[in-house]
Amino acid sequence: MRARDKAAVSALRATLAALDNAEAVPVGEAELRGVALEQSPGVGATEAARRELSEGGVVDVVRAEAAERLEAAAQLTAPAHADRVARLRAEAAVLLRLLDGPGAA
Repeated sequence: MRARDKAAVSALRATLAALDNAEAVPVGEAELRGVALEQSPGVGATEAARRELSEGGVVDVVRAEAAERLEAAAQLTAPAHADRVARLRAEAAVLLRLLDGPGAA
């Protein structure tokens, strides 16, 4: 990917973050404290195992990210927001191309 393709970079970074969030395991505050007290302090002392998303789960997250961008673009109707709308639509197009498969890109 070219560094100058800002729409693709932005969409992919946000989608990777969304995937990371989807893989996170909810941990109650009390549970977190208990783990921290049982282990010696340091890096990773309170890390929890992460979920592994299925291929369908990944597709759902990517579709949701694309839909979110298209919805936001549809809500921005003022002419002053034309650049933002174009960027949101370009980001959504990048994500939808990923879902179409390797031959579509």
